[in-house]
Amino acid sequence: FELYKASKKYQSLSDSRKEKYTIAWRKLESIWFWRIDMLTTFDLQNVVDSQADTYYTARDLKNLLSKLYQMALPDEFVKSNLSDYIELPPLNAKAQQAFQTEEIAALWNDYTSGNWWTGYILLMIYTGMMPGELLDARKDNIDWQGRQIVGAGKKTKERKETPIVLADFILPVLADLCEHTDGDKLIKINKDRFYDTYYSVLERAGCRRLTPYSCRHTAATT
Repeated sequence: FELYKASKKYQSLSDSRKEKYTIAWRKLESIWFWRIDMLTTFDLQNVVDSQADTYYTARDLKNLLSKLYQMALPDEFVKSNLSDYIELPPLNAKAQQAFQTEEIAALWNDYTSGNWWTGYILLMIYTGMMPGELLDARKDNIDWQGRQIVGAGKKTKERKETPIVLADFILPVLADLCEHTDGDKLIKINKDRFYDTYYSVLERAGCRRLTPYSCRHTAATT
C-alpha cells in the first residue's frame, strides 16, 4: 500500500478517492502482513465480508485490493488478480445507518463528562457536516450572530453556497471546540488521526462502529 501511495497513479486520484482507499486499507488490517501470494480467494472474501457493511464499502475494498494485485503482477509475485473473484453484496444491502437516540445520548454523556473532542461528532450529527468539511473549516467561517457556518460546504456548487445552520444548543459545543483548538482551523488534526480518534470515541461511548457519514445521515433523518 505504501508503494501504491507513492505511485503516480495514486497521486493523480482525487482527495476523496485517496480518503476512501485509506479507510479501506485500515479495514484490511487483518491481512496487512500476509504474503500476497499466500492469500486465497476465501481469505479475501472473508475480510471483505467481515469489514464491509454496504456495497460501496465492499467495492472500495475490492478496488484497493485490485490495485495492489496489479502492482504485484508485473514482477510475478502473483500469477493472477484474485480480487476479481471477490463477490460484492447487493447494492441495496444495509442502507446507511443513523445513530440511534440512545447512542446520541451516550455521546452527550461522554461530552459532558469532560471529553471535549466528542463535540466534533455531535457537531456533525446536528449539522450534517462531512469529515472533509470539518477538517477544512476555519473559525472565521462561523457566523455566530447568524448561527451558521458559511463557505465550508464541499463537493457540489449548491452545498458550497448553502450555509450550515447551527441549532442554539450546539453553539456552546462549537464554542468549546474553538476554545480547545489552537490556530485558525476548527479542528487541528490530519485525516488518519481524525478517523482513529472518531472510532475510539464511539467505542468509549458504547456506540456502534458507524462511519462518520452516519452523522450526516442522522442529521438528514432527525
